[in-house]
Amino acid sequence: MKACNQITEKLPGLNGGFTSDNVAGASVEVLKAIVSCSTGAAQPYGADEHTVNVEKRLAEIFECDLSVFLVPTGSAANGLSLAALNPPWGSILCHADSHINNDECGAPEFFSAGAKLVAVSGDNAKLNLQALRVAALHKVGDVHSVQPTSVSITQATETGSVYTLQEIQNISQVCRETDLKLHMDGARFANALVSLNCTPAEMTWKAGVDVLSFGATKNGVLAAEAVVLFDQSYAGELAFRRKRGGHLFSKMRILSAQIEAYLANDLWIKNARHANAMATRLSQGLSVINEIELFGVVEANIIFCRFPKHVIEGLLAQGFRFYHDRWGPGVVRLVTSFATEKEEVDAFIQSSRQLCQ
Repeated sequence: MKACNQITEKLPGLNGGFTSDNVAGASVEVLKAIVSCSTGAAQPYGADEHTVNVEKRLAEIFECDLSVFLVPTGSAANGLSLAALNPPWGSILCHADSHINNDECGAPEFFSAGAKLVAVSGDNAKLNLQALRVAALHKVGDVHSVQPTSVSITQATETGSVYTLQEIQNISQVCRETDLKLHMDGARFANALVSLNCTPAEMTWKAGVDVLSFGATKNGVLAAEAVVLFDQSYAGELAFRRKRGGHLFSKMRILSAQIEAYLANDLWIKNARHANAMATRLSQGLSVINEIELFGVVEANIIFCRFPKHVIEGLLAQGFRFYHDRWGPGVVRLVTSFATEKEEVDAFIQSSRQLCQ
């Protein structure tokens, strides 16, 4: 335990790391849980006490019976979830800016043996309902075309926007009308939940979500995500797909202990609330600087804005780190995390202000 404490004491202070919430390490509680569960023996492949406890705890949090499959990455969670929901000739309707469409290196297609991602338009990285209705009915029954079989939404989205409960319900209604399953990519699930100030049940199965990729890595966990099945009819298939895909850990307790600690004492909510608060603090500070243009409303822990070129160069020279120019000239993305400190935020604002003078 002493070694664990020595490691975690170095976590604060990320040297201006606003590239992603992945730049942060893991919460102290999670690291301690890994060390603690590593002593002694436990049954392998998920038959251990930690894994059983995680499923019970998630059932309490979501207020329903469900099935849980732990995997080490979000790509695995999304890929395996979508593979279970879609046959090889199926299509997954998703936003053009979604993570599965741009940043999964074809994992959903790979795991599903060919299901096609079909990009649907919409403002703020959220699906437009009318465009979704059109896509959901496109060439249905035509043997020459892939068949719409599911919809995937990202909550919070890749631009930091958040689907309202009503928007999720509206999308679910389209799914029910067209016999499609609804998947939620919840890589930043906790950030969206805090933003909406609702219950996990209200944002998922009560709104019509069938399968959730419950993210944790971006919010304080080292390497563990959960596929949560509200439609438990897919449990048998998911079990085999996880094994065949190489994501059934023999020492599953190492993954489970992380999620167990993540959920204990509402650590996941506290971490997300802090990350969101730091994004709000950052956006408010930047909004009063004339030469900086903020895009949209900050709803989670991601900010998009436009900086003058010399400001970007100056900030990088000072050691700040962030993505820029990937979405257009001068466009900057700033992401805060559970480990972002007020001092980092204030230093970034102050440097930006000075460079704009």
